[in-house]
Amino acid sequence: MATKLSDVASFAGVSLATVRRVLNDQPFIAQETRDRVLTALDVLGHERPAKFRRGRAGLVGLVVPDLQNPIFPAFVESVSAGLVKQGLMPVLCTRTSDGVSEANYIKLLMDHDVAGIVFIGSSYADAGPEYSRELRERGIPLVLINPADTNEKVCRVSVDDAAAVDQALSHLGSLGHTRVGMVLGPVGHIPSARKLGAFVAHCERTGAEPGAWRDLVVHTGFSIEDGRAATARLLASDAGATNCTALICASDALALGAVRAAYRLGMSVPGDLSVIGFDDSPYMIATDPPLTTVRQPVRAMAAAAAEALKAQISGHAVLGEETLYEPELIVRASTGIARH
Repeated sequence: MATKLSDVASFAGVSLATVRRVLNDQPFIAQETRDRVLTALDVLGHERPAKFRRGRAGLVGLVVPDLQNPIFPAFVESVSAGLVKQGLMPVLCTRTSDGVSEANYIKLLMDHDVAGIVFIGSSYADAGPEYSRELRERGIPLVLINPADTNEKVCRVSVDDAAAVDQALSHLGSLGHTRVGMVLGPVGHIPSARKLGAFVAHCERTGAEPGAWRDLVVHTGFSIEDGRAATARLLASDAGATNCTALICASDALALGAVRAAYRLGMSVPGDLSVIGFDDSPYMIATDPPLTTVRQPVRAMAAAAAEALKAQISGHAVLGEETLYEPELIVRASTGIARH
């Protein structure tokens, strides 16, 4: 046994005495040192002491609202890869059409002694007040990616929605567009609210009449059909018909719906209406026309989320702060020079 422990000590880069102190759970050992010894046990095929065994092999729930929006599977794939590299086991939990909700999954995850949960595009508040309270009381590690509502005391990784709108407006301005509308997600959806805030600030800076932006903004769901219907309403209104030469949409699905609405109204894209999406989902380069969109840095955000969750699981305190990631405008054929 002494020889085996010496192998562990050598792998972890610590003394044999330190290995014994960790195995006996003695105090005054740095968490980093403890993690290195436990990792060495795992790598060399030794069983951890019962106190340090992870529940269900480090089971981590990935909670997403749905898989219809292509950005969610993209995040799931990248977060899963990051978790596996951290020695954790991801389990997909997505709302279903037959009534399985976030709350159902949260209960199942807690019943299985989950090591942590990553919420993607949703919020732990979706679990309902009872399970949300239990998550807090049990101290289950949580990370939220682009949360749908405010969660100030939870670790959050988000794209900078305001920067995304600023990039889109700057691009449209360079093409001569001064009459821009927006198609956003539901009222109260935090990423949409942040995009709207940047749009309102732009209107104020450019000298628009106070409140005039209200006639150029519509809120809806996130499906292609939602985008089509909302755009049709906007373009049929007096303000939309006379003022919109371009639209900024809160997702690629909404943007594709906007393009469809324009075609049904006999308009061309981008000849009569320029359209910008958000996410840069797969296949946006193959749409008709290829979609100008604002790309989320999915891999960087996913890696940060996986690392933050692993840190919490390992016992490191993570402040309930939000880390914002800069998006990137991807210019394709759905935007063009403004009509006069």
